[in-house]
Amino acid sequence: MSEKSNAKFQTRILAEIIVFGALSGALYTIRPFSLPYGGSITLGSMVPVMWLSLRRGARVGVVAGILFGLIALPIDVILLPYSPITNPIQVFLEYPIAFGVLGLAGIFRKRSLVFAITGVGIGIFIKFLLHFTAGLLFWQWSFPSGWNSVVYSAVYNASFLIPEFIVSALLIGILVKKRTIEYAL
Repeated sequence: MSEKSNAKFQTRILAEIIVFGALSGALYTIRPFSLPYGGSITLGSMVPVMWLSLRRGARVGVVAGILFGLIALPIDVILLPYSPITNPIQVFLEYPIAFGVLGLAGIFRKRSLVFAITGVGIGIFIKFLLHFTAGLLFWQWSFPSGWNSVVYSAVYNASFLIPEFIVSALLIGILVKKRTIEYAL
């Protein structure tokens, strides 16, 4: 690959990261269900980042996911009834890192439908673990009295991430079956 064509390829990848990260951010604002301290069921906001990851690989997907997290933070600050910020470590854990791991779906890049859904599941499960940990470390003040903190953090985060997984898996499944990952490579 010549230097000129390599630069064009890199520019194209960067443009895709920006477009798909922004598309995830736009979909993140459409929330049929939201919890008071963060976490919501969206219309497939994780799908563009995971689709890009399955298309271009985990490294590109992680970068797009980090961008998505940086877009999601101010959206949550505006839309949530309470601030999603407890301290800088929590913000870093729950936004760039937790959204960045969605790009791990790209570990199963260009494989079968089963591998794509597995990649979606891995990305969302690791995102769950990060939010679960943040719940235990930073959000205990918001837990109802009488609840075990481990149970409450698990239930709270699973209540939106399980439906998000179902929506994402269905949409990624359709995209894989229609072979959209191979378009315009």
